[in-house]
Amino acid sequence: MHSHKKGKSGSHRPAYSGPPPWLPYKPEEVEELVVKLAQEGHGPSEIGRILRDSYGIPLVKSITGKKISKILLERGVKFSRTEDLDRLIAKAERMVAHLSKHKSDRFNVHNLQLVESKIRRLARYYARKKVPLPDLKVLEAKV
Repeated sequence: MHSHKKGKSGSHRPAYSGPPPWLPYKPEEVEELVVKLAQEGHGPSEIGRILRDSYGIPLVKSITGKKISKILLERGVKFSRTEDLDRLIAKAERMVAHLSKHKSDRFNVHNLQLVESKIRRLARYYARKKVPLPDLKVLEAKV
């Protein structure tokens, strides 16, 4: 977004519907794994990574027909619905702490402005979707 790159490049998920034929898990088992990992304190993206790396489950939606966050909402498990915003806020807080020690770090001042811009943009998106937002104190905490 805030870079001089020229385009999009990278790998894409294979276009298949339904579970892979080699997968030993049933949809109910996958849902139970998702709920168990969420109760251990993992967020949706981390649950997906754990299922991929430890259990060999490539994509929860292809097996259950539902995304991880939808499964957690249906089961009534508490989780942060604004995980990406939380991570951006934590990054901005680390940058503000750095700038309080190193006041002349102009490169970091600029990068903090870019991160704050991303936070505002994402906050507007979540406000449109009527998702409750976390506290956005970082934006007022200027150096």
